[in-house]
Amino acid sequence: MLAVMVFGQASTTVVTATPAFLIPYLHSEQGMSLASAGVLAGAPHLGLVLTLIAWGALTDRFGERRVLLAGLALTTLAVAASMLAQGFAWLGFALVASGAMSACINNASGRLIAGWFPIDKRGLAMGIRQTCQPVGMAVAALAVPAAANAWGITGALAFGGVLTLVSLVACAIVVVDPQIPAKTLAQAGSNPYRESGTLLRIHAVSVLLVIPQFVLSTFGLVWFVIGFGWSELAAGALVAAAQLIGAVGRIVAGVWSDRAGSRLRPIRIIAVACAALLLLSAAFGWADWAIPAAIAYVLVSCVSVADNGLAFTAVAEIAGPRWSGRALGAQNTGQFLASGLLPPAIGALIAVLGVPAALAIVAIAPLIAVPIVPSEDDAHATATRTAKAVR
Repeated sequence: MLAVMVFGQASTTVVTATPAFLIPYLHSEQGMSLASAGVLAGAPHLGLVLTLIAWGALTDRFGERRVLLAGLALTTLAVAASMLAQGFAWLGFALVASGAMSACINNASGRLIAGWFPIDKRGLAMGIRQTCQPVGMAVAALAVPAAANAWGITGALAFGGVLTLVSLVACAIVVVDPQIPAKTLAQAGSNPYRESGTLLRIHAVSVLLVIPQFVLSTFGLVWFVIGFGWSELAAGALVAAAQLIGAVGRIVAGVWSDRAGSRLRPIRIIAVACAALLLLSAAFGWADWAIPAAIAYVLVSCVSVADNGLAFTAVAEIAGPRWSGRALGAQNTGQFLASGLLPPAIGALIAVLGVPAALAIVAIAPLIAVPIVPSEDDAHATATRTAKAVR
């Protein structure tokens, strides 16, 4: 089930990431401005924002399997609609719909893994699950530009749709809800948001830390193609390598949190490292040093995604079995809301100041996040009570 969830989430990541990797094609072949292309890049994430909490509530009520089957089927249909869309407005609407339907797996996969794995192995399992995003981004970085050049926008969109259809079949064959019935889970426990502000602080930290992640993944290809004159193939390979190394980093971070007995302490360290590497990348960009900039880009891309699994695991543990679906939905809603709003704003900022200046400005976000990370004592006590209740 863990393998199927990784494949399924990676497939929907390809769906939501495809417009971002179409930016060079839309800009050079279709004559679209970076700001307009950025709007399309953010459209699927806007759809995610609109439905994540609703999908989480449905998962809490009906269980993971039903939500996955219904949601992935609707995602496949939405991708087909985007392939048939004519004009900027209709394409944007269809991309919002595909993102909205793909949100089904974000909460369900995390809840499924939290339900099947014990607390001392959950960081590793969730770290493996979190590899889906960088793996999906890496696949999209390599496949989407090539598919667009060969078959146009329709062919590029079809790639994610086929992957989602395969993941739907895999879920139908493999996925089984955790052994605790969904109705029992829905009736147990109290509202964790009333007990303390721990979850809200984790949500806020994750929003701040997702800013560099989405800026790097969305505009990394553009930076090296336009800023350094690299070919789309070379720049796509660099972005793919960064995402794959980031996938390994998520697993390492998960193991680190299991051994340290803490999900939040590593997040503070990651935030500081992310800010430092963003400034280093900006400096190399200003100096026009392509190779050092590429190395710094890979490193900061890896670090910028390392916290996701830790925060996701912490939210699931603290929220408890009754609220985990909705809490994970709220966790992702803040992140995808930021990612949906960022592309057009960052695209306009890059057009005025350039990529290096934008990276330097983005470095402020992880620095702000450091003092907001909740205290370890509060979070650990709440997570321990929740884990005992689940067991």
